[in-house]
Amino acid sequence: MNSIKAVFIKQAKDILKSPMALVMFLLFPAVAFIMTSLIDVADFPNPNMFVTMMAAIFAGMGLITSVSDAIAEDIEKKCLRFLVLAGVKPHQYLIGTGGFYLLAGTVTSVIFSLIGDFTLIETMKFLAIMILGVAASIMLGATIGIFSGNRQAATSLAMPSAMLVGFTPMIANFNETVEKIGSFLYTQQINVIVNDFSLSLWTPLLVIAANIAVLTTLFIIAYKKKGLKG
Repeated sequence: MNSIKAVFIKQAKDILKSPMALVMFLLFPAVAFIMTSLIDVADFPNPNMFVTMMAAIFAGMGLITSVSDAIAEDIEKKCLRFLVLAGVKPHQYLIGTGGFYLLAGTVTSVIFSLIGDFTLIETMKFLAIMILGVAASIMLGATIGIFSGNRQAATSLAMPSAMLVGFTPMIANFNETVEKIGSFLYTQQINVIVNDFSLSLWTPLLVIAANIAVLTTLFIIAYKKKGLKG
């Protein structure tokens, strides 16, 4: 527990030193609020269209580059090597590093839910899928970061990865093949639920959980292999 707390505090301090890293947590809901306020959505098939659209983009791709950069920075500065030598386990490092992002992402998800006009059940479904989606994005960013040797490499991998998982659901709306392939991605499942709350949560939650499990396994393997080199 002390190891997790120490890593959490370290990462929180690092993030708070860079205000730009915190902008995205406010930017996406701000855009959703402005667009919803300025455009009459009463006659839209989905009055929450701008809220769900910006929320899906935030949960699906908003955190990938930030998390990968934070972990790659630890590798560059030899912090990861020190933590491994100090006995910090993969799950402790992961929880400590991703904890701040998950907390901030949860707060942002709540803000989205307050902007949207959701029923109580819809709000619960929305927050459940958003928080899991944020966790999956954090895991993807963490996996990219731990496999990268430095921040430059992390950025070059994170950006196309974020674009791929972020835009696949949009393309899937117009292409059946992409839709079938994209159904295995957590971003597609986020997109499905936030646009139709009448659907069951079970399949989306299972797919997202499977994404998180695979990425966590890859992260742990890479942590053990690269920790002493980082």
